[in-house]
Amino acid sequence: MLTFNIRGENIEVTDAIRDYVEKRISKLEKYFDNKVEAIAHVNLKVYQNKTAKVEVTIPLPYLTLRAEETSPDLYASVDLVTDKLERQIRKYKTKVNRKSREKGYKNLDFAPEAAEPEPAEGKELEVVRTKRVSLKPMDNEEAVLQVDMLGHDFFIYEDAETNGISIVYRRNDGRYGLIEADDQ
Repeated sequence: MLTFNIRGENIEVTDAIRDYVEKRISKLEKYFDNKVEAIAHVNLKVYQNKTAKVEVTIPLPYLTLRAEETSPDLYASVDLVTDKLERQIRKYKTKVNRKSREKGYKNLDFAPEAAEPEPAEGKELEVVRTKRVSLKPMDNEEAVLQVDMLGHDFFIYEDAETNGISIVYRRNDGRYGLIEADDQ
């Protein structure tokens, strides 16, 4: 079900650390059906001030789970990240189940993580990263949930009602905006 890609920065990933990370994050598998095959990308960092940061990204066909935590103890950071991911999954499932009951959807799929814009700051305008996304049908509220869960400023998706392409973005005032593409 879940396979792991564990990397360490300024730290050697020992068998004990690897086992602990796999054991804790594998507990999330109870929320997925048996058909889900995913790779959990785990990045462990230790800084000069002896704090440890754990970043976990789990791209799924219908959702991208991402969390990071920093604390003085690496194992505590792993625990905190696991708790955060579990809260994200429960929040997602609650919203999807509510939406399914309200609108009669059978299966809601979410698009993968959208590309983050790179700052230009006085440099030549050039594309430094390209990312392909598969647009999955969803409504505005589900797209806002994706923005919050991924920690991004925007999210592109296919509107389930109009079948058009839309972008939800976080405004400077903390609320959300919607851009709908014209079909011309």
